[in-house]
Amino acid sequence: MLAAQHEIGLMIESANHRPAKPMQPRTLRTAAGVQILLLAGVLFVAIVVSSRLGYLAVSFTDVLRIIFAKLTGQPALTAHMDALLPVVVLEVRLPRILCAAVVGAGLAISGTVFQGILLNPLADPYTLGVSAGAAFGASIAILLNLGFLGVYSVPLFAFIGAAGTLFFVIFLSSSGTDARLSSNNLILSGIIVAAILSAGISFLKYLADEHVSVIIFWLMGSFASRTWADVSLTAVAIGVGFLVMLFYARDLNLISLGTRTASSMGVDTPRVMLLLLITASVIAAVCVSVSGIIGFVGLLVPHMVRRVTGPDNRRLLPVSLLVGAILLLCADTITRAVLPTEIPIGVLTALIGGPVFCYIFRKRQKMLQGDGA
Repeated sequence: MLAAQHEIGLMIESANHRPAKPMQPRTLRTAAGVQILLLAGVLFVAIVVSSRLGYLAVSFTDVLRIIFAKLTGQPALTAHMDALLPVVVLEVRLPRILCAAVVGAGLAISGTVFQGILLNPLADPYTLGVSAGAAFGASIAILLNLGFLGVYSVPLFAFIGAAGTLFFVIFLSSSGTDARLSSNNLILSGIIVAAILSAGISFLKYLADEHVSVIIFWLMGSFASRTWADVSLTAVAIGVGFLVMLFYARDLNLISLGTRTASSMGVDTPRVMLLLLITASVIAAVCVSVSGIIGFVGLLVPHMVRRVTGPDNRRLLPVSLLVGAILLLCADTITRAVLPTEIPIGVLTALIGGPVFCYIFRKRQKMLQGDGA
């Protein structure tokens, strides 16, 4: 933990106190704006390309006409098409595509905040047991077969489980005499609670009998059968959370240098840490409740983006949001339209993200050894 704190502190100090000619603030803002516009364009192209791929082929121009007809309210743009095409694009493909993009964005910014708060480059949105809590809640909903809640029973119970786990971990890691949160205590509490919940999930699988396959499939993650309601609710939650994170981005930069340093520079460290911790965890809980367990997105994206933008969270957060959206959207498109058989998205991200993270981690270890020598 001390090594991670030292490493992150060196990254930020080197970004803020370079002996060479520093870039002017206007130049930095321009470069960040160009990056964001470029990535937004790439995301739009990825959405359009993904919308045309699938069992029923739709041309690139037809996808654009369908989207613009919906946005502008001009049905004449799609009058010459087969009536099935707008239905396929707008009601089947786009909700799933946008849901994948929004969830990828949410997991990416959650991972960025967790790594900054916990001072641990291995932290991700599930470090505090959020995924285990969501899986436990979803397993209960599947086991009890709560039909009166309809299709929202599993997402609702998953969110309740994730949120309840978060607040229990915070309660467990804080002492009665000191309201401050320790990153060590948070991580240890998350590991303990996740272990207990994993045992509970195994017991629920045993009780599920013929429904065990449904629980296992949900745990693997999927965007199948997502609706516009899922997109809107997830987008609103992640949009509000992103604005909160962006507002406290400067404070997060100082917290990354250490809580004592941040406090000495006027940051209300306990309040900001708690607020950002809850915000990032709620975003992760919303994402998990919609998509199931999808790993490595929140772990890898901040590492990848930090190499381009640097450690300043004011640039890191918006770029991570767009990169996470693009990556998860591309991964879901591969599972949906490229592979001969659709596999759960969580399996694909684990198969790709695991080796990539091992490479990044090993390279970082060699760099640290070289600096120590």
